[in-house]
Amino acid sequence: MTYCVGLKLRRGLVFMSDTRTNAGVDNISTFRKMFTWADDGDTVITLMTAGNLATTQTVISNIDERMKAPGERMPSILSLPSMFQIARFVGQTLRDAIAEHAMTGQRADATFNATIIIGGQIKGSEPRLFLIYPEGNFIEAGEDTPFMQIGETKYGRPILVRAFDPDMSFEAAIKLLLVSFDSTVKANLSVGLPLDLQLYERDSLTVGLSRRIRSDDAYFQSISLGWGDALKRAFDSLPDMEL
Repeated sequence: MTYCVGLKLRRGLVFMSDTRTNAGVDNISTFRKMFTWADDGDTVITLMTAGNLATTQTVISNIDERMKAPGERMPSILSLPSMFQIARFVGQTLRDAIAEHAMTGQRADATFNATIIIGGQIKGSEPRLFLIYPEGNFIEAGEDTPFMQIGETKYGRPILVRAFDPDMSFEAAIKLLLVSFDSTVKANLSVGLPLDLQLYERDSLTVGLSRRIRSDDAYFQSISLGWGDALKRAFDSLPDMEL
């Protein structure tokens, strides 16, 4: 399992993913789930993956291979004219990877499923953010769905629903995501640090701040402890039921 979140702010895009993968309690590893491609001044794309590791690695490898030798039938992700076309391209690549790995039967197909968040900007257009399903279809973030989650979403969702504001700063967005991830890590052992963070500033057309946040990170520790203390204070301040 994993946990990844993409936020669409007025200022730009914010991405965060964990790095834990496991095939049982005695086989836990760290793998990067966030990937970025850029042609400075023209296109910046960030992609995050959740699901079967063989499937997601195949998707990333296929994207990288097509960048090395692009053609009409196998275009480079950076050569496509819109983020919509990029989402379609990645959706098809994901669907092909699942079909390649899966045996026949619905149960086998589900074993190789994966989901993807992809966002970025192409020169002359707005930043866009998509969630791509295993079938290859996708939805786009907008006013009603300003953030996307994949993986183990339920524990970290409440704080996003309550506190997200499209006008918030990058600093506030990072704080919000760290609270969301801290809640998820504490509730589910299949999600864990380090966390990968990527910022994209609207119209910059260049990769923004990239950072790996480890368990000993002083800021993450302060957020984790501070959020726990704040919840306890808030709970204590609530009125008791009259019996």
